[in-house]
Amino acid sequence: MAFEQIPKKDWYSILEADPSASVSDLKQKYQKLILMYHPDKQSADAPAGSVEECIQKFIEIDQAWKILGNEETKKEYDLQRHEDDLRNMGPVDARIYLEEMSWNEDDHSFSLSCRCGGKYSVSKDEAEEVTLISCDTCSLVIELLHYR
Repeated sequence: MAFEQIPKKDWYSILEADPSASVSDLKQKYQKLILMYHPDKQSADAPAGSVEECIQKFIEIDQAWKILGNEETKKEYDLQRHEDDLRNMGPVDARIYLEEMSWNEDDHSFSLSCRCGGKYSVSKDEAEEVTLISCDTCSLVIELLHYR
């Protein structure tokens, strides 16, 4: 994952965008900000410190776009954000092997009933990438394990 080498930052806030924004909305935000902070657009009379801040902001905006402008890296980043949010919700309720979950052929997903009556579900594609799954009705979280 490309974004793991860079310290954790909220790339959406750097682009002044909402996480639910479409890629075209993100592109518009990126273009507006990149022009605003472009080194060539800075005044020659500006203090050296403010020019340095603009250059740093320009670099951050470019990094944010490299992650959020690519569908694959955006998906990875969004999954990581979601997983971080789940980790912050509280402790893991249980550790479950993917093979212990029920397979639903209709929507190609795995599911497991929660003790509250809700369910944990994960698509076949997501099952390869996520490790934490939240219940759809309560705050319980399970850790998804794979047989090695």
